Amino acid sequence: MHDIFLHTTTVFMGFFAMMNPIGNLPLYLGMVKDYDEKTQRRIAFKALLSAFVVITVFSVFGHIIFGLFGITLPAFQIAGGVIVFIMGYQLLTASDTTMHSHKETKERRNDPLKEDIAIMPLGIPLLAGPGTISTAMNFVGSQKNIYNMVLVIGVFAVICLITLLLFLSGKKISEKLNPAFLKVTSRIMGLILAVIAVQMMITGISGAIGLVLSHQL
Repeated sequence: MHDIFLHTTTVFMGFFAMMNPIGNLPLYLGMVKDYDEKTQRRIAFKALLSAFVVITVFSVFGHIIFGLFGITLPAFQIAGGVIVFIMGYQLLTASDTTMHSHKETKERRNDPLKEDIAIMPLGIPLLAGPGTISTAMNFVGSQKNIYNMVLVIGVFAVICLITLLLFLSGKKISEKLNPAFLKVTSRIMGLILAVIAVQMMITGISGAIGLVLSHQL
């Protein structure tokens, strides 16, 4: 019983550190600040649902998928880093929301295609990125049985629920903050996001070099 509790706690802390719900809240607020509350809720739900589906699929079929397509984790990290960097750059250089015309803002809010940010890049790779996927695959692979797989997926579902609750309360949190503070925070989060992306790419490149060297030995 003690071993199960310890393993569950380890899985929870590992996923919580990788998902980083608290750290991702400002990023989420920066991405959805121009949308109405109803759209923000849909984006939050779709982002967490897509993240859960991705982690579930990779928990069950991850090694098969990587092997089938000849994908390595470093390649996944580099690609994810590029996507995250683009999003960080957009946040860093975006015009203030007050500068948008009423018509432009209204069109953006009513355009369902704009909600694609829920899946890419918010759901993937920010929430369900290379780190989270590799963490899930490692936890599942540590004890190769169906019960451990269900436990890992269940713990990740709890993390997703916690993150969703934080995102849904983000609107109330942002309303209590000064608009100028939110604009500055959005720029800072864009910079942090770009740095995270660079780190993802560095990790991926280092891993790729390691794979090449290991094959040569």
